[in-house]
Amino acid sequence: MIPMMEKMEKKHPCIVMVPSPGLSHLIPLVEFAKMLVHDDDELNVKFIVPTLSSSSSSSSSSSMNSILNNSDLPPNITFTVLPQVNVEDLPVKSQTSTQIRFAVKHSLPFIHQQLTSFMSSTTHHIVALVFSIFATDVLDLAKEFNLLTYVFFASGASLLSFCLYLPYLDETVFSTTNNTMSLTETVNFPGCVVPFQIKDLPDPVLYERSSEVYKSFLNVCRTHSLVDGAIVNTFTHLESEAIAAIQQQQQQQREANDRNTDKVPPFVYPIGPIIQSETSNDVNRLECLRWLDNQPPRSVLYISFGSGGTLSQEQLNEIAFGLEMSGHKFLWVVRAPNEYGGGAYLNEQKEDPLHHLPSGFVERTKGEGLVVPSWAPQVEILGHGSTSAFLSHCGWNSILESVVHGVPMIAWPLFAEQRMNAVLLKEVLKVALMPEKVVDNDEDGIVKREEIARVIKRMMEENEEGLEMRKRIKHLSDAAAAALTQNGSSTKAFSTLKQKWKIV
Repeated sequence: MIPMMEKMEKKHPCIVMVPSPGLSHLIPLVEFAKMLVHDDDELNVKFIVPTLSSSSSSSSSSSMNSILNNSDLPPNITFTVLPQVNVEDLPVKSQTSTQIRFAVKHSLPFIHQQLTSFMSSTTHHIVALVFSIFATDVLDLAKEFNLLTYVFFASGASLLSFCLYLPYLDETVFSTTNNTMSLTETVNFPGCVVPFQIKDLPDPVLYERSSEVYKSFLNVCRTHSLVDGAIVNTFTHLESEAIAAIQQQQQQQREANDRNTDKVPPFVYPIGPIIQSETSNDVNRLECLRWLDNQPPRSVLYISFGSGGTLSQEQLNEIAFGLEMSGHKFLWVVRAPNEYGGGAYLNEQKEDPLHHLPSGFVERTKGEGLVVPSWAPQVEILGHGSTSAFLSHCGWNSILESVVHGVPMIAWPLFAEQRMNAVLLKEVLKVALMPEKVVDNDEDGIVKREEIARVIKRMMEENEEGLEMRKRIKHLSDAAAAALTQNGSSTKAFSTLKQKWKIV
């Protein structure tokens, strides 16, 4: 009788996950959760999801709902969606990353309430708290409940290395120049193969040192040294130098027995590439895939700027005319214009984006291209045999999806850390081309139609440069698959993490 009672009273292990608002943070965490519970009915993952009253375009909101309500998800992954934070309660005209962080901060009382409920469970034992990069304010709650803490880095290890090094740059390079650095000056940090120009660093770093945006980002970066580990959606072959640099710093600090935790990098677990296997089955999906089925192999350029990327009206026009001039087939996901590159990330767009295209464009290109509003089934498109290349905003999720499917890129970064990612793709991995902008008065500038057509032709037409690029992206695709095999580097890192949590 006693052994039976002990068995009944056994608590099952549980991981709590807190994503930052936004699909680019939620999707990889959900995919990671699915990996965790695969073949493990006893392990549970409980999501606590902060939300904004206008956190995304209507298409992104629909995508989020389809993720949270997906009937194919295992029953041991559950979601608690918190009351919406009103965007108007956030700092006016603040940068996107700052708004995301404030949204999580406003949600802390509700997160605390949920954690209290989970901790009092008679059936589950909370093992660790995993949170997204801009949800670092939950660290204080984790300390209160004596939980292991892990930041889930949905971006690459290069950005993580930069974030860990930024406090040092703030004390040395940035502070001594007193904001007088030229945007073309370069900085180095551990693990970077090529130096980065100031203009290519994440958006918050380009703000004044005294600004709330910069101080908030710096505080987030300092917090990363306080966690027990960093789970990174990358793999060793893709970012070997950055991963090795973080691991080397950690090892040096351990050997020195340095107890100044502000300077100790977290243990890094490169467990990627984690990507969606498929997207929702809606009208756009069927239309896109049917259209691709009727195109010749490797003939289509796919164009998308992610779940939040937007272009100005002028740039939208130039892309349209550039596509026409190139003479190549295309599948273009169009979003209503906005002067800010991340204009759709936190703001709902109700306009029909196709109304903003040049007059007659859709009719003139009907035989060669397909234009879809706001959303398309990206994973399936990149995996389709008719897709030849990807004109991308260089968001990390999109990069991994392109790498996994062996599709070379035209890099068109817009905001956040996307310029750093573009440098990695073009200068280090050499699997992307990048168009040149016409820059006036030190502003971002416009990529003209002639340049767009030129770059598309370089990418899409048979030439030695294109062949070499396709060989390199195929090599990366093979390495990505190998990383997830039984003895692959990511599988080993994943197993080490599970052993740390004692859930193997």
